[in-house]
Amino acid sequence: MPDRSASLRRGYAAEIARLAGVRDPRIEEAFAAVPREDFSGPPPWFVSGGGFGGTRGGSELARLYEDVLVAIDRGRRINNGQPSLHALSIDALAPKGGETVVQIGAGAGYYTAILARLVGPTGRVIAYEIEPDIAERACVNLAGYSQVEVRPRSGVGEALPAADCIYVSAAASHPVRAWLDALKVGGRLLFPLQAAHSSGAMLLITRPASGDAWPARFLTSVVFIACEGAQDATMARKLDDALRRGGSGRVRSLRFDARQSPSDWLRGDGWALSTEAAE
Repeated sequence: MPDRSASLRRGYAAEIARLAGVRDPRIEEAFAAVPREDFSGPPPWFVSGGGFGGTRGGSELARLYEDVLVAIDRGRRINNGQPSLHALSIDALAPKGGETVVQIGAGAGYYTAILARLVGPTGRVIAYEIEPDIAERACVNLAGYSQVEVRPRSGVGEALPAADCIYVSAAASHPVRAWLDALKVGGRLLFPLQAAHSSGAMLLITRPASGDAWPARFLTSVVFIACEGAQDATMARKLDDALRRGGSGRVRSLRFDARQSPSDWLRGDGWALSTEAAE
């Protein structure tokens, strides 16, 4: 089984890197190194090409090494995410050796392990998972990664550790203040900007050394489960309206300014996603 797994992982990692257009070769290496079966529970595994339609079970190891979602809990509709999407996202987030990554929505820990390999033994990954039983699974699965700490709570309603990267795998209707505040200078936040029960896009924000305009851009369209505590009904409606109008590809900055501007793509309370570039 280990030899079979290693062989499958090498081909899988190369294909995922190709599909995602990965630039950092360390990401392909990390996907090739982490056994997905260690984070998927015992077979039969229930996999799907997207969402939850057409989910089917099976015990063939090769099914885990395709670009598919794997169910963590079918009843709660929780899965471990599409590998090519996470590869694309992690490549954009660009975690480096020795950095601190805060992960919101760790699930059973598969992508936590990949992040851990990217930051290396001198780095740190602090992984939040709101579902206690799934957090417990993650703790067991990640026991061999000394640089990982799993925290069984949401990661929204408290101050977070200072971070070089924050990687969120649950949808927020707005940039969460606690996430922004935790970023070090040069730190990157990547999260799904999406209303609950809707669709959205991955938004990458970088904290500059100074100023009220932070570089920001959208990566790709996504559908995630909602992040508890990070959804506001009024903001969700505004976001859906903005996405229907289009133009998200022109967003260049997150601006902290109470004044409305023609460059606003989406305005919240004291902030706006703007088509104007950060200086």
